[in-house]
Amino acid sequence: MSMQPDAGGALFPAEPGAVLRERPRLINLAYRFLGSLADAEDVVQETYVRWYAMSAQQQAAIVSPGGWLTKVASRICLDLLGSARARREKYVGEWLPEPLPDRAEWGGGRAEASGDPADRVTLDESVGMAFLVVLEAMTPAERVAFILHDVFRYPFGDIAEIVGRTPAACRQLAASARRRVGAHRSEGADRGQRAGVVGDFKQAWESQDIKALIGLLDPDVTVVSDGGGLVRTTLEPLGGGEEVAQSLLFVSARTPDAKILERSVNGQPGLVVEHEGTVVSVLAFDIVDGRIQHIWAVRNPEKLRPWAS
Repeated sequence: MSMQPDAGGALFPAEPGAVLRERPRLINLAYRFLGSLADAEDVVQETYVRWYAMSAQQQAAIVSPGGWLTKVASRICLDLLGSARARREKYVGEWLPEPLPDRAEWGGGRAEASGDPADRVTLDESVGMAFLVVLEAMTPAERVAFILHDVFRYPFGDIAEIVGRTPAACRQLAASARRRVGAHRSEGADRGQRAGVVGDFKQAWESQDIKALIGLLDPDVTVVSDGGGLVRTTLEPLGGGEEVAQSLLFVSARTPDAKILERSVNGQPGLVVEHEGTVVSVLAFDIVDGRIQHIWAVRNPEKLRPWAS
């Protein structure tokens, strides 16, 4: 049990569960750092292991348990980000962040019953697939400084302690990351428009209407697929409206009994492909001026765990 000193220096128990209530925030933080819910859960578990490994006196000496947990989790993530680049060099094909469904759709609608804080990742712009993909191009220090400051509003003084640099250097890291995001951010459609385009895309795909598909795709559209070497998929990005449309028709011809469902993917309209009752692919979209510029298709079954019914 965590304890805090009173005015006379004696120890008294902290509010029961106060430390554990930090877990949802830590999950949100770690997922944005790593783009993987599984890795985020591991990070948070390790953070709590380190907390409970301390004595009551050591815990009582910590003025802000929440701040301590954030600092430890962020440092673990920073180390993981450094090693992730080497791991992903060995990854088969393209690596994409793990897609998340809406909370109500989590694990077949069991989110409320499970009570697991991991299902409460806040699905805002900072977990959109386009945003997470841009984060992947950043250095670990840029990513940590940017997310902590611009997304979670931590001061640069606190961030400096985490990344081991001066506050001024952390401010520069965040500014550099902000420029990266700005260079890739476009004035996309609102949610209603996105949903309309995705719905039209689904209908054209199901009806095998290649002309309609091409009309919905930007001429320079790109598709990135992540199978992790576990399922059949293209290993390199595919580009061009006609090429992408033809590829989509080829995919549907291979599995004519597959079902295409409209679902929220990381807080934005997307599609889920089911085959024989199993989710086999989750598609996220970047839509600008009524046309699809990017499609991210996650097919690695290890990344589709939250979508299991």
